[in-house]
Amino acid sequence: MHEGKAYREALKNAKRIVVKVGTSTITYANGKRNFSQIDRLARELSDLQNQGKEMILVSSGAVAVGVDRLGLPAKPATIPGKQAAAAVGQGVLMHTYEKFFADYGQIVAQVLITRTEAIDRHRYTNSRNTFMELIKQGVIPIVNENDVVALDELKIGDNDNMSALVAGIVDADLVIILSDIDGLYTANPATNPDAKLVTLVPEITPEIEASAGGVGSSRGTGGMATKIQAAKAATSSGIQLVIASGTEKNAIPRILQGEEIGTLFVSRENRLQFRKRWLAFGAQIQGSIVVDDGCAKAIRKAGGCSILPAGIYEVVGSFQTGSTVSVIDKEGHELARGLVHYTAEELDKIKGCKSTDIATILGHKNYDEVIHRDDLVILQ
Repeated sequence: MHEGKAYREALKNAKRIVVKVGTSTITYANGKRNFSQIDRLARELSDLQNQGKEMILVSSGAVAVGVDRLGLPAKPATIPGKQAAAAVGQGVLMHTYEKFFADYGQIVAQVLITRTEAIDRHRYTNSRNTFMELIKQGVIPIVNENDVVALDELKIGDNDNMSALVAGIVDADLVIILSDIDGLYTANPATNPDAKLVTLVPEITPEIEASAGGVGSSRGTGGMATKIQAAKAATSSGIQLVIASGTEKNAIPRILQGEEIGTLFVSRENRLQFRKRWLAFGAQIQGSIVVDDGCAKAIRKAGGCSILPAGIYEVVGSFQTGSTVSVIDKEGHELARGLVHYTAEELDKIKGCKSTDIATILGHKNYDEVIHRDDLVILQ
C-alpha cells in the first residue's frame, strides 16, 4: 500500500471530527440560503453521529444571511454594519440548522466564541469543558465567531482558523474544510490551466505556504492562505486536515471511508499537551524574534531546544516578559512560538551575547534562556 493510500485509510478510524463549511457552500451567490446543501450537510453529519462518530460543525454564513434578510445591496463595509448583519443572520442561520438537524433526530447547540476564549487560559479551558459536555450528551455543537461583539483585536478573523482552534480545544482527530476550492493546487487553477490538485501534503513547507494566494470569494473571508494556516495549526497539534469541495457529493462520508478527495494534510506524530496547544494557537502573538542559522538548525532538530541570547539575530515588535512571540529564521519562515523571559527592549540589548554576560549588560538576569524549551512549541 503506497503512503498516500495508507494515510487515507487511517481516516476511517477518526472518531471526533470538526467539519467547517464556508459561506459559499451554504449560500448562493445572491446571499440566500442554499437549502439543498444545508439539508445534505445535516443528513451526512447526523448519519455519522448515528454511527458513533462525534461531529462538530463550524459554520460561516451569518453575515451573508443577515445581509439577505435585511435586504442590503452588499455586505456592509463598517464593523457596526457587519455586526448588525451578523446579529440578524446568526439567529436565522441557527434556526435553519435546528430545523434540518431535527428532521434527522439530532440535537444541536450554538457555541459562539471569540479570540478571548483562546487568549485567556481559563476561558480556553472552560470552552473545552462546555464542548466535552455537549459531546458527552450526544449534541452536535455548531460553532461560529461571535461577530456581534468581537472587536478587531479580539477577532479570530476567519472560520478556517476557527476550525483548527476548535479542533485543538476538543482534541479532534480530523478537520474537514468544505469550500468552493476543492483542495490545494500546484498553481492557481483559475489562471493556470496546467495547475494540478495536490492530494497529499506530508509536510507544510515554506514553498507550500508561499504558493497559497489571497482571499477567496466576496461572500467569504478565507482564501487558500487561511486554509494553509489552519492546516499548520491542526497538523502541529497532531490533527489531520482535509480541504475538499463543498459541492462534492457525499464528500464527508467518502473522506471518512478513505477515498482520495481533496487535499490531505498529514499531522505531525506528536500530540501537543493541552497547555502547549494553547500557547501555540490560542495565545496572541505579541512580537517576534529572528534567530541565526545555527539556532534555526537546532530548533528544527527533533525535540527542539531552549533559545539563548547568542542565537538571536533581531528583535521585532514591542513585548513584555511572559509574552508569546513567534520565532522565525532569517528567511522569514516561522519555526516556533514560545513565552519569552525578557522584554523586547532587554532582548535588543542582549541579542548575540552569551548568557553569562546578561547580568553585566542588563544589571540583572531573569534566566539563562530567552525561551525555555518547556515553553517552546516547534511548528516546523
